Amino acid sequence: MNVISIIDLKEEFEELIDSALELKISGGYKESLKGKTMGLIFEKASTRTRVSFEVAMNHLGGIALYLSPKEMQLGRGETLADTARVLSRYLDGVVIRAKRHSDVVDFAKYSSIPVINGLTDKEHPSQILADIMTVKEFKGSFNAILAYVGDGNNVCNSLLLGSAIVGLNIRVATPEGYEPDSDILSKAEEIADTTGSKILLTRNPEEAVSHADFVYTDVWVSMGQEEEMEKRLRDFKPYQINRELLSLAPHARVMHCLPAHRGQEITDEVIDSNMSIVFDQAENRLHAQKALLKRLLG
Repeated sequence: MNVISIIDLKEEFEELIDSALELKISGGYKESLKGKTMGLIFEKASTRTRVSFEVAMNHLGGIALYLSPKEMQLGRGETLADTARVLSRYLDGVVIRAKRHSDVVDFAKYSSIPVINGLTDKEHPSQILADIMTVKEFKGSFNAILAYVGDGNNVCNSLLLGSAIVGLNIRVATPEGYEPDSDILSKAEEIADTTGSKILLTRNPEEAVSHADFVYTDVWVSMGQEEEMEKRLRDFKPYQINRELLSLAPHARVMHCLPAHRGQEITDEVIDSNMSIVFDQAENRLHAQKALLKRLLG
């Protein structure tokens, strides 16, 4: 089984979340992945994804092996197909953070071991597994409204799918031209029709945030978009998560997948306030990864 998209976890999504919550309490089963080795291939920088997967493997009795593309033959022209075939002979699973979603899809095509998408330009499923877990941890159920304000990026795409799968209501506010992927939105709406999730897309951050239970944002300038910084900062300025906007949802919990560009998409006052569950959310990456690895490799 591969996890390229949140859709790949559709049938066991809630079961994984419950498992992650249990693992957070119990600390995990230290020998459940004894003798297993997970490879980590990261084309982009990473803190939470890399560390959470490495520590999760260690806690479960397995080994994580970091593989820098620059230090592999992959960085000297060896094909993804050949790399996937070879690593399948050595490893029990692979996490890949890639610049292009298609590269992870291609790698998985030639791999005979589980492949996990550790972030691409299209989706970030391991992040959203932890995010939806965090919603249940703090709300106790999925009977809630989550407002996502900012860029309709990979996190937003996976969040739409994850919310639809569990029946969580989601409102997405983006500037014109920064909407989530249209195909993913259509798929999320299709799933929502069966789960009862209500999806709203709007240009108005106030409409999205009003009386929301959770308010989520992400960086306005992601890795690889530095040349667009000036335009993006201008376009997203009205979408900052600050005290004024949160006055429309005074009891909301604030979420951010990190790293945060403080003073841009979110203010210090908010991220450091008692409304913020940003660091609980970050911690939950570890527990969600444990649940996912036990499911795929155990």
